[in-house]
Amino acid sequence: MHNQHDYVLRTVEERGVRFVQLWFTDVLGTPKAFTITPAEIENALEEGMTFDGSAIDGFSRIQESDVLARPDATTFQILPWREDDAPVARVFCDISNVDGTPFQGCPRHVLRRTLRRARDLGFTVFAAPEIEYFYFTDADPEHAPTGLDRGSYFQLTVADLGSDLRQRSVLLLEEMGIPVEYSQHEDAPSQHEIDLRYTDALTMADTVMTTRLVVKELAQENGVYASFMPKPLAGVQGSGMHTHFSLFEGEDNAFADPADNHGLSKTARAFIAGLLHNAGAITAVTNQWVNSYKRLSPGYEAPAHVSWAHNNRSALVRVPFAKSGNPDSTRIEYRAPDAACNPYLTFALVVAAGLDGIEAGYDLPREAAANLYAMTPDELAKDGIRPLPGSLHEAIEVMRPSQLVAETLGDHVFEWFVRNKRAEWHDYTTQVSQFELDRYLPQL
Repeated sequence: MHNQHDYVLRTVEERGVRFVQLWFTDVLGTPKAFTITPAEIENALEEGMTFDGSAIDGFSRIQESDVLARPDATTFQILPWREDDAPVARVFCDISNVDGTPFQGCPRHVLRRTLRRARDLGFTVFAAPEIEYFYFTDADPEHAPTGLDRGSYFQLTVADLGSDLRQRSVLLLEEMGIPVEYSQHEDAPSQHEIDLRYTDALTMADTVMTTRLVVKELAQENGVYASFMPKPLAGVQGSGMHTHFSLFEGEDNAFADPADNHGLSKTARAFIAGLLHNAGAITAVTNQWVNSYKRLSPGYEAPAHVSWAHNNRSALVRVPFAKSGNPDSTRIEYRAPDAACNPYLTFALVVAAGLDGIEAGYDLPREAAANLYAMTPDELAKDGIRPLPGSLHEAIEVMRPSQLVAETLGDHVFEWFVRNKRAEWHDYTTQVSQFELDRYLPQL
């Protein structure tokens, strides 16, 4: 670790870094930061920086307000979009109590704890998300969002500001050492997707936070707005964050079994079964906003039912076929999360749900071969296919009794999250919407 500290101190000096931003995340996944000068960096690396946690949503209560931001030196990076002025760097932080013990309200710690559990079972977890988002002319809630183009899936449009911004975002990410697998125009007008190359789950959660910030920063510099809202427009698909997961035992992919007709090992089958078993309980976190449930409706490429399949895009868990001769590419894709989730908590719960399947030895149900959107509720029930929660309220009520979610998040995050989301649902249900005015005011 001290080599890493030395590297940070040397880079700050050699590159003339003027400020270092200490990044961390609140319980809802909102990026937070404060800035220190080079003079303070050595002390920050050694001892952490004290700040008032009661000012951050979901952190400390007033009577226990002080916490420490402890920089993770392995995440130190100069921010490429600040190059014109004096260089500015950032480093992700773990939040701890003043006595040095991990702070229970820190989402990064929640994920670390779950990955440690996976490691105790012999597994390293890898993740690769596909992040969808929209470019709009502005973020004014007074009118419906206006896109920058009318393009669609994989479309190559001429002199297209959105595609230009997406490509420049990818170049900035690459400059920061973040490899991008693909980037493309998505199905809906002005919708784009950036697929990140797989890496360990903690690094990837940090990377999701960085990617959202890079995309937004670059859009803002160009006078437009990038939105990761799950369903900003009616009538077109929303923005998901389908995430591919794989477990490795040492150098070997624990999900791969070339002898199996699906190419899936016993471990992979149990992991998927655990994910399906716990899917309803983790949805309040993978889809944490009232608006998230507008996306999870049949017909728009988002899952609405608990099922798995190989090539069925209506399934919740998809198993992409491994590239021939490359069992290491065996993975599962969890399709519920949206682009506005907290990646630390989302990854922690997906992994915990899968590990639960491995430890409990759940059996994998039959593959869902049919298009679930075309089936009636009775047909789905006959096949034993349950719906995902249909609203934030329903998702919280399904999550509330889950021991798996409570243990994975820890009491502090779990209790705060439930309180916060119940308050959000109450605020939502007491609003009078434009839909109600349009439908009822003229005739009632």
